[in-house]
Amino acid sequence: MEQILINLIAGAVGGNAAGKASSKFDIGTIGNTIAGAVGGGILGQIITLLMPAVSAASQAGDLSIGGIVSQLIAGGAGGALMTIIVGAMKNRTA
Repeated sequence: MEQILINLIAGAVGGNAAGKASSKFDIGTIGNTIAGAVGGGILGQIITLLMPAVSAASQAGDLSIGGIVSQLIAGGAGGALMTIIVGAMKNRTA
C-alpha cells in the first residue's frame, strides 16, 4: 500500500514539475497533478513488476531506503511522462 502512495505522490510532483518546466506541455495545476498521479501509479507498478527485489521487500514489510528511492524515481518519471503525453495531445488537438 505504501508503494502506491509513494508512486502517486511522486507522480503528482513529477507531473507538476514537467508541466511548469515547459509551457508547451502545461495543462494546468489540477491537470498536471491528475496526469502525473496516473502516470506515476502506472509506471511505479510496472517498475515493481520488473524489479522483483523491490516487490519482495515491500511485501515482507521491509521496504528499504533503496526501494523507496526507486519508487520515488519511477513515480516521478511516470508522472512527468504522462503529463508530457497528455499536454502534447491537448496541444495537437487545439
